[in-house]
Amino acid sequence: MDSQLLLVLLLLLLGASGPRGQGPGPGGPEEEPPEEEPPEEDGILVLSQRTLGLALRRHRALLVQFYAPWCGHCKALAPEYSKAAALLAAESTKARLARVDGPAETELTKEFAVTEYPTLKFFRDGNRTHPEEYTGPREADGIAEWLRRRVGPSATRLEDEEGAQALIDGRDVAVIGFFQDLQDEDVATFLALAQDALDMTFGLTDQPKLFQKFGLTKDTVVLFKKFDEGRADFPVDEELGLDQGDLSRFLLTHSMHLVMEFNSQTSPKIFAARILNHLLLFVNQTLAPHRDLLAGFGEAAPPFRGQVLFVVVDVGADNNHVLQYFGLRAEEAPTLRFINIETTKKYAPADGGPVTAASVTSFCHAVLRGEVKPYLLSQEVPSDWDQRPVKTLVGKNFEQVAFDETKNVFIKFYAPWCSHCKEMAAAWEALAEKYEDHEDIIIAELDATANELEAFPVHGFPTLKYFPAGPGRKVIEYKSTRDLETFSKFLDNGGKLPAEEPTAPLPETRANASTEPKEEL
Repeated sequence: MDSQLLLVLLLLLLGASGPRGQGPGPGGPEEEPPEEEPPEEDGILVLSQRTLGLALRRHRALLVQFYAPWCGHCKALAPEYSKAAALLAAESTKARLARVDGPAETELTKEFAVTEYPTLKFFRDGNRTHPEEYTGPREADGIAEWLRRRVGPSATRLEDEEGAQALIDGRDVAVIGFFQDLQDEDVATFLALAQDALDMTFGLTDQPKLFQKFGLTKDTVVLFKKFDEGRADFPVDEELGLDQGDLSRFLLTHSMHLVMEFNSQTSPKIFAARILNHLLLFVNQTLAPHRDLLAGFGEAAPPFRGQVLFVVVDVGADNNHVLQYFGLRAEEAPTLRFINIETTKKYAPADGGPVTAASVTSFCHAVLRGEVKPYLLSQEVPSDWDQRPVKTLVGKNFEQVAFDETKNVFIKFYAPWCSHCKEMAAAWEALAEKYEDHEDIIIAELDATANELEAFPVHGFPTLKYFPAGPGRKVIEYKSTRDLETFSKFLDNGGKLPAEEPTAPLPETRANASTEPKEEL
């Protein structure tokens, strides 16, 4: 009986598992398909819906770029992304870079709420549900450093004077947190901030001899720099503790030179400084009399630190776009201009007197007290402004045309360099030709980079506004598809689209140069 029972058991087992190598028998549970090994290109993992899970389990720190093959910004990022992967691999940093073709992997773009390209997300310890949004630099060194500070310490532990001095000497800007208790929650705040302040190097210490060396008795964050005052202290509030926002603003303000020179390398930091008021001195650095003015300009700067950012613009360098923005010619240098970058209001000195420390100080105070009126840019009205189907508007004839109570006026506010504006130019021209014989309809355009309107600040290009006939100065912003058919329906329906017409968000070029380049889906 025992041998018969054993035979039955063997048969049952074979029936449950199926023939060898053929999986389960009829009616049995299906096996999960084997996970695929993600392929690599230039040291970057190429992920899909089937390979993301395995990559997250294998790599505790994974930065994933969602891209589109047609996206120009993605193409510009690609070589830097590959270089960053090579840098991290060379030093055996435990972080990997990956990418996902967004249009081909729609399930993943939906899961991670990807709405524009490129979008980068950082996954830590295999956590698929709460990735960190990447907002760091777009060049290789910055990408690599951003990851280093997440997989390793964001600040160096300092034990002696030699280590502290080496940290201070190693970079133009170094930040040391002096904390009597390294387990204090203020230290966690300090380290969290250090993760993202990539242009500074960070250290921390609890050593009494280092407190004494640098003349400190209480918890303090000290910024050391090789320029201007050399050092700036941020004492930790004993009652409220360390506020990350306050410390971030302090470090950003004091890590900048009192006087910044505007160029392609410094402009991102200038716009990111969160100092809304900028005073610009336009000079030609090749001329000795112009260079002599820099000392007085810098002398006036210290009392305004944190309130007004002093900037030098060399008109002899590649800064024509800045001159154009302020309505200046290179021959007008040396001259001062003041701008609030939030309101975009611009101010000029009332007189053309010499640029001295006293005159700079007086001009700044006058603007801040509201004693100087802003000026608006406007080109001259072209003699043939109304001779083409698309009428040409400038600041000086805008009011007269846009608010003509007998006309329905449809205006495109554009920038000459804006790609989205160029893409819709043909449709706009066709629209103007179609309605050229309608006496009550005007199709017009205004270069918003050369003409400013106090009542209509333009923050993105193109911006389309419809000014219906009649009293009341009504304005309707157009936000639908930019093609002849939809434009025509909008006009024929009195400045609104028929109810069945969807209105979807459209790509635009932001007017603020500090924004990250991305393309919407």
